[in-house]
This record gives sequence, C-alpha cells and structure tokens, in this order.
Amino acid sequence: MKNQNPAVGAVSPAPDLLDLRAVSRMTTISTRHLRRMADAHMMPRPVRIGRLLRFRRSTGDPMTGIADWIAAGCPRVRQVGRAV
Repeated sequence: MKNQNPAVGAVSPAPDLLDLRAVSRMTTISTRHLRRMADAHMMPRPVRIGRLLRFRRSTGDPMTGIADWIAAGCPRVRQVGRAV
C-alpha cells in the first residue's frame, strides 16, 4: 500500500518564523544588537514562544514582517513622539 500523504518526502518551504540567528544573517547585524533594536521598537515586533523570540518572515507589511522591513530600507517601526 502506497503512502497517500503528499507532504511526505516533499521539500518544505522556508519557515514562516525566523530565529535571531537567521535574522542576523539576513541583515548582517549581531544578535545582541537585534535584541536592542527589538526592545527599542526599531524593528518589527518579535513573536514570543515561551522564552524564545521569533520574527515573522514576510507579511506584506514592513511593520510586521522582517523580509518586508528589509525591502523597505529598515524604517523605524515606532513613531517618535506621543499619540494625540
């Protein structure tokens, strides 16, 4: 009997969530500096899974996806000043 699951043996696409090392390789920024930037809201907000930090690869919005953020020229995510 043949295995009917098409996912078995197929090459999986790139993961949707990236760890700090993967983002560091994409941006050539150290993992420590990436943590500082995330804490200062200078880059898209990471997803916390327990104690782990993961970043969304691409969402179509530079404010939430790392690949989109890099393609947009790494703009600041948080607006400076107070909201009115």
